[in-house]
Amino acid sequence: MTDPAPPQLLRPRALRPGDLVVIASLSGPLHAAYEPDLEQAIAVLERMGFRVRRAPLLEAGRHRWWSAATPAEIAEEFNALLRDPEVRAIIAHDGGQTALGYLDLIDVDAIVADPKPILGYSDISLLHLVLHARTGLVGFHADLATPGLGGAWQVAPPTRRAELERLYETLLTGTEAIGALPATPSWECWRAGRAEGRLLGGVINRIVLAQATPYGLPLEWFDGAVLFWEEMGGQASYVWSYLHVLRHCGILDRISGMVVGVPYAIDGLGGPDASPTLSEIVLDVLGDRDIPVLGNVEFGHAGPNLPMPVGIRVGLDAQQRTLSLLEPAVRACAPAGPGTRSVSG
Repeated sequence: MTDPAPPQLLRPRALRPGDLVVIASLSGPLHAAYEPDLEQAIAVLERMGFRVRRAPLLEAGRHRWWSAATPAEIAEEFNALLRDPEVRAIIAHDGGQTALGYLDLIDVDAIVADPKPILGYSDISLLHLVLHARTGLVGFHADLATPGLGGAWQVAPPTRRAELERLYETLLTGTEAIGALPATPSWECWRAGRAEGRLLGGVINRIVLAQATPYGLPLEWFDGAVLFWEEMGGQASYVWSYLHVLRHCGILDRISGMVVGVPYAIDGLGGPDASPTLSEIVLDVLGDRDIPVLGNVEFGHAGPNLPMPVGIRVGLDAQQRTLSLLEPAVRACAPAGPGTRSVSG
């Protein structure tokens, strides 16, 4: 059973120049057509000053059904990376539909002994939420390697791409709070107000799935939290239904604020047939819950992604359209070695 009290944060050690970052197939396979995008992602990470290696399962054309390999094979490789002291960060190549198959096979003792940044979104949201629930690990809900660093980043304006590179490098190497994330005109105030709390969330369908497993976050951990979520694909009615699941299980009654990502490929949003907008769906389900809601923020499948570190404290001012990271996501390298645990302030 998980202790209902929120955990002390388990922060990974800050990365240093020359540290090894491994790109791994933690869910879906690598299709040969996206090999050039993966190479672009490697170049981005190398510009940040890191060494980069591909995990063995990250091989173009290798797959088992919709996955890179069986859940047991993915877990075995993931655990080997978690146990390898040379590996200082792991970034998922892509999302997919596999993490549910190996949540019970992850070596959580290895994570506690040597926490490392694990980067990704989509299916990787499950890993962030479950590992945070089981160990207190700060999850790096951030761009995937192939569709993100090697895809969406490459078509972004050069100034935005440079801004994101600096932001990610600071997030992984800096031991001071980043403060306000770089906002854009797309951000919208859907309900005014201010809040401060732990940042919890991911893809909304994965939040719902995580809570249906034995590894879900205790409801008490959502007390005062700032919930962030996004969604891609499916129908607008699905989003409405997922939000009602969060209402029924009590999460919406506990959070202090909400941040909603840019919707991606969702049918039935704001069409000419009087379909609702995403903001109308959110406010409909929230009802009279008086919490600030900031919408249309760049994280998730619409890409390129702002990082949303799961577990750290953030400050939200929806009316001013600001979201600030109030704590660092990593810790300074302590003399006691990689097993030293960080306590949130």
